[in-house]
Amino acid sequence: MLAAISSNLKISDLFRGDLQLTSPPNIYFELKQAIENPDKSITDIGFIIEQDLALSIRMLKIVNSAFFGLPGQIASIKYAITIIGVQKLQNLVLATVIIDKFSSMPGGLLSMQDFWARNLRCALISKELCIYDNNKNDLDSIFICGLLHDIGQLVFYRRIPELARQIGLLIELNDVDEIEAENNILGFNHYQTGAELARLWRLPEIIIETIAQHDHPDYTGVFADAVSIIRTANYLCKIDAKHPLPNIVYNNIPADDLSNIIDKVHNQFEAIFKLFYSTH
Repeated sequence: MLAAISSNLKISDLFRGDLQLTSPPNIYFELKQAIENPDKSITDIGFIIEQDLALSIRMLKIVNSAFFGLPGQIASIKYAITIIGVQKLQNLVLATVIIDKFSSMPGGLLSMQDFWARNLRCALISKELCIYDNNKNDLDSIFICGLLHDIGQLVFYRRIPELARQIGLLIELNDVDEIEAENNILGFNHYQTGAELARLWRLPEIIIETIAQHDHPDYTGVFADAVSIIRTANYLCKIDAKHPLPNIVYNNIPADDLSNIIDKVHNQFEAIFKLFYSTH
C-alpha cells in the first residue's frame, strides 16, 4: 500500500504551489549582491543587516558569543564585518533566517527545537573538524553546510506529513536505516530533497553538494573533503554525550581528539543555541 501511495511522487511535487517554502531568503541575496559589487563598501553591506533591528542584535550577540571567542566586544555590524569577514557574517545571516523560516511545524509532528539543536551540534562539530583538518578552503562555509544537511526532512514534514510519519514508524518499529525507509516509501530521500531545495534557493554549490552527497561515501568530487567532514560530524553528534566515545580512531582522528572536540562543542552549544533558535 505504501508503494502505491508514493509510486508517482516526485521531489518536484513537494515544491509545487508552496511559495513560502520555495522563496529564497531575500536578505541573504541582498548581501550576496552587495558583497559581489565592487562599488559597495563595508558600510553598505552593514546597512543591509542594520535595516532589520532584530537581526542586527542577534548577529552582534552571536559574534560576541563563544561561537567566535573573540577577546573584545564587537559593538557594530560594520566592525563585526572587519573582524570576522563578510563571508562568515553572510553565512550567519543565512543560518538565522533559515532557522526562523522553519521555526515551527504544523500539528506538532516534529519538535523544531530538537531538530535545530541536533543540526546546530552537527554544524559546530563540522566547524571544529574543519579546523582540526586545517581545511581553510571550506572553513567559511562548513558551518552552514552542517546546519542544513538534514533540511530535506523539514520538507517532508511540511509537505507530506502522513508519509513522513510512516517513515518514522518504519524506522522505529523495524530498525530500518533512515535512507532505506525513505527510499522504500517515497522512492527518494531527504538528502536528495534538501539538495533540490538548496538549488531552488540558489545557495552555493558547496551547500548543495554536501547535502546531495551525504549518503554517498564513495563521492570523490570537488567538495569531497567537506562532504566527509559533514558526514563525520553527523555521526559524532548522534553519540550520547553521557557515554564515552569508543576507543577507536574515526576518520583518522584519535578518540582523545574526538572527545575534546565534542566537549568543546558542548560548551559552545550551551552558550549559543538560544541565540540561533529564537522562540519569539
